[in-house]
Amino acid sequence: MTLDRRAELGEFLRSRRARLRPEELGLPDYGRRRRVPGLRREELARLAGVSVDHYVRLEQGRTLHFSAEVLDAVARALRLDEVERAHLHRLARPWSGPEPGTDPAPPQEVRPGLRRLLDSSEVPAYIVGRGTDVLAWNRLAAALITDFGALPPRMRNLARLVVLDEGMRELYADHPGKLRDVAAYLRLDAARHPGDPRTARLVEELVAVSEEFRAAWDEHGLKDKTHGRYVYRHPVVGELDLGFETLRLPDDPDQALIAHTVEENSPSETRLRLLASWAERGVPTG
Repeated sequence: MTLDRRAELGEFLRSRRARLRPEELGLPDYGRRRRVPGLRREELARLAGVSVDHYVRLEQGRTLHFSAEVLDAVARALRLDEVERAHLHRLARPWSGPEPGTDPAPPQEVRPGLRRLLDSSEVPAYIVGRGTDVLAWNRLAAALITDFGALPPRMRNLARLVVLDEGMRELYADHPGKLRDVAAYLRLDAARHPGDPRTARLVEELVAVSEEFRAAWDEHGLKDKTHGRYVYRHPVVGELDLGFETLRLPDDPDQALIAHTVEENSPSETRLRLLASWAERGVPTG
């Protein structure tokens, strides 16, 4: 399985048309006579100021040679956010990278200095690479999420863990939301690297074994990992309400350092200190 950019483009545009309500855009709602959810192609083309044929060729992926102006007009008509707009441009323009099915990059390595930075951090922190592979982690991250070092290398992958590991269902208070986030991030990653067979195989595997992941994947959600919060239900210290911040490495933007944060003087801060004390008694770093 590799990313079919033409098919992906069409499915993405149809999913975004379907979520728009005609009445919100000043268009007549034909009630039961409207056979498709959301906007028709003709309505979207009119809102974008392009010909119907031009839009149909875009949605059907007949060619991947559309101007930035046309794509921006379609993005505005579909009310895409910045991540979605960039995704549309990525899918609808000619790809200059390696052919699909080839491995365009060597295995990712984490610099020793970054490992030292992780080890010196007083909050859970880890580094994620392409396809949500966990490349490095500190003791607190292992204590919070899972002992990555005890896992087979293939399972040191956030998407596999969230979808396949039963412990993750208990750990994340909103596990369905976390799973949708993972699917949305993987879709974005797959579009950034359509020639990468490892990410393609990962998606194929998860779609095949998990109905929940397949439903999330079919939503065509897109989410970059920037900042946010998760509530963890830790089996040792209890509930932890933690934020996270993501730092992209300038010399390798496919590596992201994720560091958790905690509100000062909160119950979660107390529990995080307890977690650190527990971790000191034997959870390894990696």
